[in-house]
Amino acid sequence: MKENERIEFIKTNFWKKIKETGKKIPFVKDVIAMYYCLLDDNTSLTAKASIAFALLYFISPIDAIPDVILALGYTDDAGVIASTLLLIKSQLKPEHYTKANESLSD
Repeated sequence: MKENERIEFIKTNFWKKIKETGKKIPFVKDVIAMYYCLLDDNTSLTAKASIAFALLYFISPIDAIPDVILALGYTDDAGVIASTLLLIKSQLKPEHYTKANESLSD
């Protein structure tokens, strides 16, 4: 899958996954901020690639630990998201979190 195809897949499926998970996961604001960081033209290509892979893993129904398993289902996703956040923390801007907060309040 090429970079443009990955980003289009994320754009198409991201909000559906967020609606499915709702506020069940404590890191939802970080995931949404990462999404806005991915769409930001000022984000480096390296950070975009890392974010794209993390969000693809989050969206994907194929997981190391299936999301339907109560209490454990999102632990693998949390690990991927947390690792990616460490890699891209300099790229995440306050405006990405502002947009994430606005999205959560809608």
